[in-house]
Amino acid sequence: MILRSSFALALSFAAALIAQPAAAVVGGVDSHDTFGSRAWTVRVETSRGELCSGAVIAPEIVLTAAHCLMGGGSISVVSLDPRFRPRRQMVVAVLPHPTFVPGTTPRTQPGTDLALLRLAQPLPRDIDPLTLGGGLWQGETVTMAGFGLSAENNKSTARRLRETQLVNAGNYTTQNTVKVAVDVEARGETPGAGACRGDSGGPVLRGSARSRDLVGIVSWSSGPLNTRARRICGGFTAITPVNEYRGWISQGSSRLLTLGAEARSDEPVQPRAAFSWWFSR
Repeated sequence: MILRSSFALALSFAAALIAQPAAAVVGGVDSHDTFGSRAWTVRVETSRGELCSGAVIAPEIVLTAAHCLMGGGSISVVSLDPRFRPRRQMVVAVLPHPTFVPGTTPRTQPGTDLALLRLAQPLPRDIDPLTLGGGLWQGETVTMAGFGLSAENNKSTARRLRETQLVNAGNYTTQNTVKVAVDVEARGETPGAGACRGDSGGPVLRGSARSRDLVGIVSWSSGPLNTRARRICGGFTAITPVNEYRGWISQGSSRLLTLGAEARSDEPVQPRAAFSWWFSR
């Protein structure tokens, strides 16, 4: 699908809108497919109440958004079993992208909003890790999944796995460059489907939810252009493309997996300490 040529102008104006870490999927549907998003999408939670999502890329490795881990507290990951019942595992090591700068908002982040999490134990065998996909092109249909809010002002709608299809509208550059996806019909101009609070770090797949071709990680969201209400969801979904960081993801995953026995304990990692530790190496 080719978006209208006016979209570039509209997107420039979108920079003036409120942009926040992405939360739950608004305008999407609950995921009920045992072999779909459940098998590779997890909740990322901190003991201080931060909620994000994550993409499983190896039995012990989750890829998420780095900004999700800046609030402090211990980190855990919640996966869903085939009957959609939650299972919690502790995170024992954190590896942010080396260019990530703490203390900035996701939209003003000059670095790369990605982080790798190492779990204390491998995820159960019913979890099916994603493969890293190639480039994401303008006009392509993508599917995003997450555990964020489905109603922007209702916190009780979080922690349910939801998904939706969007269309990639192209690049958007502020301090860094991300891909921006919009509702296929609303195109970011009126309220539609997209990320919301809690969806940051969630997987973006090429095509359908069963493609298993991971092309991006959700970073932030903003409201639609033509609305009188102050919204941060249902307009634009900003995506960090993984193709540009395949080398770092592969090397970082290997580095985390070669940690010694101390990384297999159940002692929770402290995010800020973990970031300082990894940045110094």
